[in-house]
Amino acid sequence: MAAIFRMVCTPSALAGAPKGWAAENLRDGEVALLVDGGGLEAINAAAYALDLVTVSIVRSEETAAAQAETVISFAGSLPLVWVGTDFSDAVRTWARERLPMTLLVQAGDSLPDEERGRIARFLALLARQTE
Repeated sequence: MAAIFRMVCTPSALAGAPKGWAAENLRDGEVALLVDGGGLEAINAAAYALDLVTVSIVRSEETAAAQAETVISFAGSLPLVWVGTDFSDAVRTWARERLPMTLLVQAGDSLPDEERGRIARFLALLARQTE
């Protein structure tokens, strides 16, 4: 089955989620990780949380603006869930104006329960639209 959305987050965003949450809620999408301070160990933990043998990693860029452009390129024409610590005005404008639905989630290390709930509702809406 082809992905119906893309998600970009750091491995730490998936840490602390209830067991099975990531694999269950993100199974219909393509998840790419932004490298954070947790390194390979955190990426491996995220792969286990997603119940995947391999994971994609978004390349690191020198500046926040360049990193945003790389994530935007990755999003392509699919709906996007983007978890980050902060979003520029340019990113917020892009997310508001693009045709595929986009959910920007501002979170620190791990996603709080309420943000996981927002993501689950967003993805449920996407799934209903593709039926």
